[in-house]
Amino acid sequence: MNDGFDFSGKAVFVAGGSSGINLGIADAFAQRGARVAILARAQDKIDAALEQLRRHGGEAAGYSADVRDAAAVAAALEQAHGAFGPIDVLVSGAAGNFVAPALGMSSNGFKAVVDIDLVGSFNVLRAAHAHLRRPGASVINISASQAFIPTRFQAHVCAAKAGVDMLTRVLAQEWGADGVRVNSIVPGPIEGTEGMRRLAPTEEARQQMIRRVPLGRYGRVEEIAGIAMMLSSPLAAYITGVVLPVDGGVSLSGPRDFSDAVAAR
Repeated sequence: MNDGFDFSGKAVFVAGGSSGINLGIADAFAQRGARVAILARAQDKIDAALEQLRRHGGEAAGYSADVRDAAAVAAALEQAHGAFGPIDVLVSGAAGNFVAPALGMSSNGFKAVVDIDLVGSFNVLRAAHAHLRRPGASVINISASQAFIPTRFQAHVCAAKAGVDMLTRVLAQEWGADGVRVNSIVPGPIEGTEGMRRLAPTEEARQQMIRRVPLGRYGRVEEIAGIAMMLSSPLAAYITGVVLPVDGGVSLSGPRDFSDAVAAR
């Protein structure tokens, strides 16, 4: 695919890379010559993702680990480094979500999302640092607009993703001296993802969401992947600590809720 991006020989590691937006990002890098490693929990999903990634003719590897398990994450990154060498692009995108009012979720439910989204992101980034190409690596967190838009029935995600965005900014400061750039991508409503199936489960909810988007449509996975590649390319060599909405403008519309998703449960 000739779109100006060439990652031939580069090593890319995608946490949460067996499905959805993260798999789309991994696939985009694989199409452009990168050697891609993915990390996820379910081995069957990893196997299916690797089959897809290898169709492009390059190298791909998969590792089964829960991002909440720091030791398992560290072991997977060690293996990836042994297979592919220094990591040029690290994408941390593992996430969990469900729809519930604050009074309708347990402490364990709240903690599970914070542990996956925030603690998991820290585990991935912390363990990866020793294996990043320095200088020159690009680190990308996949965030959500709940990080900065208060959203009813999403207290756990709002708290977790706000932490991810602040982690992005802090590590951009701490790792800048190493020549490592750290940024966040904030996807909007993206077609065909598990997240939107949960948050807008009915056609009525889907249309209501689309009406909130200034560009008048859901986004596409490949549009998020394109921004990930741009941020990892020489075009973005002076960009770090940025939290970048890629959402068709939906974050401009202010607070919202997902009461339709609650009603559909």
